[in-house]
Amino acid sequence: MGREATGVVRGKRAWIISDGKAGHEIQMRGVAEALGVAAEVKRIAEPGAISKLTAPYGRPPRAAHFGASGSNFAPPWPDIAFATGRLTTPYIRALKRKAGLKTFTIILLDPKTGPRSADLFWVPEHDVRRGANVVTTLTSPHRYGPARLAKLRADMPAAIAALPRPRVAVLIGGPNGDYRYGPGDLTRFVEALTGLADSGAGLMITASRRTPPDLLDAIDQATASAHRILWRGEGDNPYPHFLAHADAFVVTADSVNMVGEAAATGKPIHVFHPDGGSPKFDRFHAAMRAKGITRALGAPFVLETWSYAPLDSARTIADEIERRFLARMHMIPGLCESGGSR
Repeated sequence: MGREATGVVRGKRAWIISDGKAGHEIQMRGVAEALGVAAEVKRIAEPGAISKLTAPYGRPPRAAHFGASGSNFAPPWPDIAFATGRLTTPYIRALKRKAGLKTFTIILLDPKTGPRSADLFWVPEHDVRRGANVVTTLTSPHRYGPARLAKLRADMPAAIAALPRPRVAVLIGGPNGDYRYGPGDLTRFVEALTGLADSGAGLMITASRRTPPDLLDAIDQATASAHRILWRGEGDNPYPHFLAHADAFVVTADSVNMVGEAAATGKPIHVFHPDGGSPKFDRFHAAMRAKGITRALGAPFVLETWSYAPLDSARTIADEIERRFLARMHMIPGLCESGGSR
């Protein structure tokens, strides 16, 4: 699975209840892999207008046939179940009602539902939810634990090996509800990367679905003569190898997930801040700077070197799940001997 679990839940059955959003699935898969469980993705039915309106409360839509034989959500119930997002919360609430203490339920992120909706909630530290069954970490869980990064580092693609060092991964997000990318932002970012390219560094540049075409085109032109790899969404995604082989990072502030994934490496992270922000983003970036993990990308941009202990939030969350799962096993006679199937 890529990470070493401590053993108490290793090999047990798990459901990943998914709304189909890739970001949600990545977080749940990351924790499942840290636990070493046998996870099966269960995609929810397309919600109707009423289901969308009542989520995260209410019940799964009738079309899901929750609990009925032959449906996607039927017994035997799993040992562990994950859900992320408002639309999946009615499913995990229904599972908790039907399976009772036999299934340990986890909700990642805060769907703004009551504390009894799941056995454990995870939220990032910059969120405000707290409680007896809430665990927090500075960064979000993902699938880049120490074992996977080590495996990637043992197999360097020829194109990356050909780049001069330092190799700098440039991870580009884009506008969202909190950050804007105006003409001034594009100019500042392109000037920073131009200076980096002129320094002789090897650039590994990747865009996201939110990256504006004009920003990517400007970066393409500014670094055309540089030692670089520029991925524009065609062919195999080199992002995992960029993470594993980077000596440093430049990441845009609008992507908490990309900053968090870079932080799994222990390598310097320079954060570019476009116009905008929000209290939640501000809290996150302030905490990352305070812990010596990131520094703001200044003007003129100077590539700096520092180090920190790599962050592995999925392992932290998995440890808390195992601790609570073990406590439950001792509460329920016979559960210690039960296998993964029921």
